[in-house]
Amino acid sequence: MTKVETTDLRAGHEISRVVRGGWQLAGDHGAVDRQVAIADMEAFVDAGITTFDCADIYTGVEEMIGSFIADLRARRGAAVADRVVVHTKLVPDLARLPDLRPDEVEAIIDRSLKRLQIDRLHLVQFFWWDLKLGRAVEALEVLKTCQAKGKIGNLGVTNWDSAQIAGFVEAGYDIASAQVQYSVLDRRPSHGLGKWAREHDIRFLCYGTLAGGFLTDRWLGAPDPGFVFENRSLVKYRLIIDEFGPWSLFQELLHCLQRIGDKHGVSLSSVATAWVLDQPQVAAGIVGARYARHLPQTLQVFDVTLDAEDHAAIAAIQARSGGPSGPVYGLEGDRSSRHGRIMKYNLNTRPDDTVLGQSNG
Repeated sequence: MTKVETTDLRAGHEISRVVRGGWQLAGDHGAVDRQVAIADMEAFVDAGITTFDCADIYTGVEEMIGSFIADLRARRGAAVADRVVVHTKLVPDLARLPDLRPDEVEAIIDRSLKRLQIDRLHLVQFFWWDLKLGRAVEALEVLKTCQAKGKIGNLGVTNWDSAQIAGFVEAGYDIASAQVQYSVLDRRPSHGLGKWAREHDIRFLCYGTLAGGFLTDRWLGAPDPGFVFENRSLVKYRLIIDEFGPWSLFQELLHCLQRIGDKHGVSLSSVATAWVLDQPQVAAGIVGARYARHLPQTLQVFDVTLDAEDHAAIAAIQARSGGPSGPVYGLEGDRSSRHGRIMKYNLNTRPDDTVLGQSNG
């Protein structure tokens, strides 16, 4: 049986190096069979993938994980249920940043605890859409107070580079992790944040590892689909491919990953994930597998060790790419850019929020 690797973010905070992502279980990503998704979570835990990623703005996902944990506790006892490690996020709505009160921040934490049906959030990853608005430091101070009360284990941040994180670290906050987009297509975390994070004992939790499914056999040899997709996730990562280079260069990368996978007897997606796990400061890759039928392929990453030749082959193609360039989340953080315009900014108060420039009417 494949042994899942683990690592410690902080003392007593052990996580699996593959984290089961939750974004694809939220709205906007196609139909989800809620009962099947909840039931399948048990297979991941039994296989050793004990860490789950979610967020207050992932509609319905905290509740799904909470139902799973409660059912596991009832059927198999607290010892088994307590193996589940939950990483959630606190993402106040953009429209509320100027006037968000401290009591409202703690109320979001209390809501996550209630949804997840646990006594303590293992990790809360903080994000503030625009640091020029409102009082982000005050909000993070509330989370530190929640730590002291036992409601939160550790604090992390998400979608920030060193320029944004530094102010909080300098203010004395212990930031255990930074959740960043990181893949063979998107190497922005290596452009300076990696070295800075090492100096400040911050580990990476990486999403976009498989670029929303583009780094799989499904797209090997496929024609360029353009930008018409059924969900925003595919649009988001198609934009990243566009930054990386033309579709033809992306296809060269896929074929390279396939050759390496054939050499090691694993899928190209396992090679893509293994590449991320090999990068400095990376604690784990977040893989958005909706159902347990994807579990065997997900576990393959722990059956492959990439050698110098493999890394050199991938690097040779990456060296020909045009990007993405700039800081972590720099493209997406520009709300006027094509990356920023597909985001939804007010999902806490308006779960049916539309992307910028669109309306529900």
